[in-house]
Amino acid sequence: MNLEKVVFGFFVTLAASLNFGFFYGPLDDPTMHNGYELIAALVVSLITTVLKFGDRTQLGAVHLATSLVADLQLVVAATIWVWATQIAALQMTPTHMSVIVSMSGGALLANVVSVILMVSEIVQVRR
Repeated sequence: MNLEKVVFGFFVTLAASLNFGFFYGPLDDPTMHNGYELIAALVVSLITTVLKFGDRTQLGAVHLATSLVADLQLVVAATIWVWATQIAALQMTPTHMSVIVSMSGGALLANVVSVILMVSEIVQVRR
């Protein structure tokens, strides 16, 4: 068993599951989406991106691209959250929350693509 592949698979899967945990629930209900879970999803996604830098293959480039997409969308979601609650001194509105959750949904899609790529790579190695 290759420890590097285990760590890589762990972080890819954890990024997707944390993102799903934040995304799941009513789109516009701020009480159903935890800001700490969004930050955890962002941090794990950034760690996953760093782990993907070493691969020089075409599949590695696609892995990195999906991770960068997820990072960008989670950064935008976190920025909107901070702006809505701290800078603008407003309460979180359903409109803000729907944009944040929508951005998280896009990141979730990128994470799912990354998991599918990882599984397909494993299947190819087995054959």
